[in-house]
Amino acid sequence: QLQPVESGGGLVQPVGSLRLSCAASGCIFSINAMCWYRQVPVKQREMVAVNSSGGRITYADSVKGRFTISRDNAKNTVYLQMNSLKPDDTGVYYCRVILMGGLGSWGQGTQVTVSS
Repeated sequence: QLQPVESGGGLVQPVGSLRLSCAASGCIFSINAMCWYRQVPVKQREMVAVNSSGGRITYADSVKGRFTISRDNAKNTVYLQMNSLKPDDTGVYYCRVILMGGLGSWGQGTQVTVSS
């Protein structure tokens, strides 16, 4: 069973940095996309960044220029480097891994809190 596991969340002051990691394990044949989403209470889960096969990368407008998604295919791991963090970046960050056949799975989430 495909199972992503996130790590790296925590409390950081505004303009600080954090790096999230997500390692996928389980029945993995070929990963299509590795993605980061975030969610805050009373709001829908929103896409933050996507790293698709072939190197195509997409960012939400709110994080462009501040966040960088990268991927280590040998380790089935995706990273999210978050710089110049703002209080609005606070939320639970979820990793989603999508296989070539379309099967996808969510991680359990990791809390990121940006506060002074």
